[in-house]
Amino acid sequence: MRKVITYGTFDTIHFGHISLLQRAKKLGTHLTVGLSTDEFNKEKGKQSYFSYDQRKEFLEAIRYVDLVIPERDWRQKANDIAEHNIDILTMGDDWRGKFDSLGTVCTIHYLDRTPEISSTLIKANLCAFTQKT
Repeated sequence: MRKVITYGTFDTIHFGHISLLQRAKKLGTHLTVGLSTDEFNKEKGKQSYFSYDQRKEFLEAIRYVDLVIPERDWRQKANDIAEHNIDILTMGDDWRGKFDSLGTVCTIHYLDRTPEISSTLIKANLCAFTQKT
């Protein structure tokens, strides 16, 4: 059994997220998602449209996801990898190089992002649409 982990905010779930989760799951037999908590998002200067509990429920409904755990800070990844017996850490390629130090405890794999979609773009378009109506 090869266990994979990825991390993110996963706000306004879209086809880019689904694609990333599907490809992450194909790397192994079990996919864990570290989901940024609302408090951690605030530390990062982000605010999600949906609460942590709602985003967790969305992720748990996706067939590629086996387990969702809270991501509370940047430093917890090494502990999560050990605690959950993770073989592969995968992230979007915009994070390339940022987590390479974890290569001593698991394999690091970066996935191409879906270039034409992002939560930031969706939020901007929704805001613009709301202002027009």
